[in-house]
Amino acid sequence: MPQFTDLTGLLGVASVISSIVMTLPGTARLCTLHKGILLSLVFALVLIPFGELPLAAYVRGATGDLSITTLVLVWGGLLQRWCGCASAVTKQRDALLTAVALIAIFFYPLSLGVGMFDPYRYGFGCMTFIFALLVIALVAWIKKSSLIVLCITFAILTWSLGWYESNNLWDYLIDPFLAIYALWVITLLAKKRFSLHQQK
Repeated sequence: MPQFTDLTGLLGVASVISSIVMTLPGTARLCTLHKGILLSLVFALVLIPFGELPLAAYVRGATGDLSITTLVLVWGGLLQRWCGCASAVTKQRDALLTAVALIAIFFYPLSLGVGMFDPYRYGFGCMTFIFALLVIALVAWIKKSSLIVLCITFAILTWSLGWYESNNLWDYLIDPFLAIYALWVITLLAKKRFSLHQQK
């Protein structure tokens, strides 16, 4: 019988795979019903066991559990593509990814031993760190950046419930794949802005 953390981990991987499928050429032209059917088929294929384990389990074995921030972004993207609606939070998403990229640039080298300061240790229940996150969430709420508020709130909530096997809050907030994606996105944004500036 799979444990709760295993089920949520598998659903996270299945969501990412489904999101990738929904970006393939031609899927945008599908109607809402057909998109729903496609999503259901992808989820079924990656979660149904083939042999001993489903495909999602093999992927999870290589990637580990994805952060809550990643899942919020993935599920938001899936909902957007399924409904075919224009993104109302594109600026919020870009702002979130920019923040993730900046954090990752400093967080991962320091956590891996570059320098004397290790931010990762503050994820083990440090109240100052949690309070700082709540302050950031409050400021984001005042600025109407609901995406940042959702990510921080869900991360703290799931961490307090012991949602993942990890007991470090950082693992709920950020993961290496999200960091790489964020760095890629802000690089593209920087190139786009530079090109627009050059055209002027």
